[in-house]
Amino acid sequence: MEADNNNQPERKTLDDRNKMNDLERLRHSCAHVMATAILRLWPDAQFAAGPPVENGFYYDVELQHRISPEDFPAIEAEMKKEIKANRPFEKVVVEREQALKDSESGRLGGLSERPGNPSKFKLGNLADIPEGEPITYFKSGDFIDLCAGPHVMRTGNIGAYKLTSVASAYYKGDEKNPQLQRIYGTAFKNKTELEAYFKMVEEAKRRDHRKIGAEMGLYTIDTEFTGPGLPLWLPKGGAILEELEKLAKETEFHAGYVRVKTPHLAKEKMYLTSGHLPLLYKDSMFPPMSLLEEQDRERSEQLTRRKFAIVDEVLKLKGQGASTDSDRVKELERESFEITLQQDALGERYYLKAMNCPHHHRIFAAEPRSYRDLPLRLAEYGTCYRYEQSGELFGLMRVRSLNMNDAHIYCTTEQFAQEFNAVNEMYLKYFKIFGIEKSVMRFSTHSKAGLGKKYVNEPELWIQTENMVRDVLKNSGINYIEVANEAAFYGPKIDVQVWSVIGREFTLATNQVDFAVPRKFGLVYRDKDNTDKTPLCIHRAPLGTHERFIGFLIEHYAGNFPLWLAPEQVRVLTIGEDEPLVSYAKAIVQELRANMVRAEGDYGNDKINGKIQQAEQAKVHTMLVVGPRDMAADAVSVRIHGKGSLGAKPKTEVVAEILTAIRERRA
Repeated sequence: MEADNNNQPERKTLDDRNKMNDLERLRHSCAHVMATAILRLWPDAQFAAGPPVENGFYYDVELQHRISPEDFPAIEAEMKKEIKANRPFEKVVVEREQALKDSESGRLGGLSERPGNPSKFKLGNLADIPEGEPITYFKSGDFIDLCAGPHVMRTGNIGAYKLTSVASAYYKGDEKNPQLQRIYGTAFKNKTELEAYFKMVEEAKRRDHRKIGAEMGLYTIDTEFTGPGLPLWLPKGGAILEELEKLAKETEFHAGYVRVKTPHLAKEKMYLTSGHLPLLYKDSMFPPMSLLEEQDRERSEQLTRRKFAIVDEVLKLKGQGASTDSDRVKELERESFEITLQQDALGERYYLKAMNCPHHHRIFAAEPRSYRDLPLRLAEYGTCYRYEQSGELFGLMRVRSLNMNDAHIYCTTEQFAQEFNAVNEMYLKYFKIFGIEKSVMRFSTHSKAGLGKKYVNEPELWIQTENMVRDVLKNSGINYIEVANEAAFYGPKIDVQVWSVIGREFTLATNQVDFAVPRKFGLVYRDKDNTDKTPLCIHRAPLGTHERFIGFLIEHYAGNFPLWLAPEQVRVLTIGEDEPLVSYAKAIVQELRANMVRAEGDYGNDKINGKIQQAEQAKVHTMLVVGPRDMAADAVSVRIHGKGSLGAKPKTEVVAEILTAIRERRA
């Protein structure tokens, strides 16, 4: 059983629940049917939470029997009976006292009362329901659960379903709580949609970026020496990385960005000022490094010597019969504690940067700014470090070292709409280049309840900036959805969701509005009326990080990259190894490489079919086969990976076509 270390989903508000779409309602209902089936087989099962999730649903259960995939057919057979019975989902509103009573009797999350087996996790869930919020049950047949809904009308409305996996998870995502079994499943409106989903899942396994990345030699993660979550880019992966940076830099140059460079670490003061420390981001940052300057090092050594002297004196006193409670021993222990505090205060604490924005704010502050300087667009492919939990690391998708296509746009309120829309247009340009046909902007807003806790306590600015973002999205006609209570701590954000060619969804990048942190850093510009004003800041990263984006592209293309992006763009293959023929082939490779084409040659005596097969396996985009007749005609025979032979063509024409296709970044 694998551990599911993802945090427990944050409890949805009633408004959030009412926004559940039809498929989420169906899956939520299917979780209840699964719980009913498990109880038919194991009546003592204790259930915690059973929400719909991205690709299905789960239910957390405590049970002495260890459920395994071998149990799925029996559970699914019981589910089938419940669905066939077409039982209604009935909503019941109760008082808190009644819910406590039903939890203590074992009735909630059960098929009947279970004396001596209280619904302990339902008691915990009940405590999370705020005072004044209605407490509701949902009943289907004998199963009654503490649940706010919503559900489909009847169990018979559940179409096609399948249990998929078992993991372990801590109750409420807290490792101090009991570890439960998490049973995953999925459900769709009909069998056709279910089969299409599992077909996509199988294709996704074939396209797994970890598998293809290893086969193509793109990157490696050396857990023994470098560490988990810290990718090492091999030459072929480095070629893709360089092409993406080149694309971003060209695009941003033409859009008026200026490039900056910042160090990989900063003083603690940087992140205390930004608000990332001490609480909001601490768990995602690597531990600090304490660095002592010369004078601090000398003082630390003095204090250490005094500490050793205290230890010696205490031991001597005790050897002379002094008790631990004696005045002198207590005095020495207090002095030792004070020395520890003094040592802790020495030197500076530095953190590896987990984000680029505070560094860019300091660049803005480095020079006086006027309204004439705005908008100021600072761009950097900055390396950041985030301490992801080991169980959350996943290939290139979740890493601890990430190279981010980052930029921060400082602008006036009047400039905001144009700048924010220009960023969105940049996304659309990239989608076209990479053949991304389906996308949606996920517009995340704040919640009143989170002000001063999860979000900066500026209610008026939240409403103002959210309205500004909403207006831009509406006026531009961009496909978007609005999601409450998922904003960044300093302002509303947009997460860019894209779908690969096989229909798999990815979160690709983010676009955020910051009305709070520039003020914390004292960022100002001199306006037309000769007053100082704080700029708005737009955080944007259209290509996300190298790691996540390349992981997406590997799966999107199944490793069959377009010519401009392919690690090995061209390989020249000789039919035989006669010296004149090899010289002809080498001249072609040299001409291509002189034009910055990643071209290699295979001039050995292997048979041509074997050479072609090796190039196909390596996913070389274009193969140029040359034999005596090709050389005599100053031609090459062209093969494209996965498409076969295009026949013989004049060499100069082929080279020109290759250069044009790369320059235009053709799909």
